[in-house]
Amino acid sequence: MKRLAAALALLCAVSAHAQVTIVNTGAPDGRMGMASRPGGRLSEIETADDFVMTSPMRIVGGSFYGMLPAGLPLSVISGVTVEIYAIFPGASTSPPDGRVPSRVNSPSDVELDSRTSGAGLTFWSSMVSPTFTASNSVLKGINALPGVTTGGDGVRSGQEVLVSMNFTSPFLLGAGHYFFVPQIETTRGDFYWLSAAKPIVPPGGAFAPDLQTWVRNQGIGPNWLRVGTDVVGGATPPTFNGAYTLVGVSVPEPSSVLLLLTGLGALGVVARRRRA
Repeated sequence: MKRLAAALALLCAVSAHAQVTIVNTGAPDGRMGMASRPGGRLSEIETADDFVMTSPMRIVGGSFYGMLPAGLPLSVISGVTVEIYAIFPGASTSPPDGRVPSRVNSPSDVELDSRTSGAGLTFWSSMVSPTFTASNSVLKGINALPGVTTGGDGVRSGQEVLVSMNFTSPFLLGAGHYFFVPQIETTRGDFYWLSAAKPIVPPGGAFAPDLQTWVRNQGIGPNWLRVGTDVVGGATPPTFNGAYTLVGVSVPEPSSVLLLLTGLGALGVVARRRRA
């Protein structure tokens, strides 16, 4: 019986790994604010940044930095949606329709999975700083060819906030390269997802390849534009990461679980024979 109890404890340990950080791009760098919101009060805008997983994981939570207009209470944040996308051409029509400069390393046409507040996701927000300025922003200038490059929508100032999430229904993803899309719904005012340094600097955790952020609205869907290369443009276009973290729990290898279950079965047989 002691061996059986020990094996059961080992099985529980394999099935209940501690949380690990999947991605941490670091704190906001003040260069860019990117609108990202679900459809509803206003038209939908999606902004995406990538992450890499080296093994299967259950994504159980995370956080991201954003900016609200100064003076508004945090209660104007009425909902959060999180989407996970593959990289084009996965989950996409190929070849693309040619209305944007490139789809290389863009998010796919449609999401792999999503969670929204009240349906697989809980969230809370906190004030980081009452004053914050982003040197540029993307909200209205999201266009198909030929009007792609607008330079951005200019400087935006407001209050810096941190939105934290628990996924009550975790995302289950295999090893691979994905895009994270957080969307904030507000009762008033525009929410901007803030950029982080690219390349990622400590205390963030660098990974490769680290792709740039992409954005789209309903007008250019299913296509996407690169925030820096396409929308801002210039002789030397900037590139951005979104400021966010994701945490997860490792999924046990099937072979490890099978080995433990086989061992438990053998111990059960021995125990029954001894009783007999």
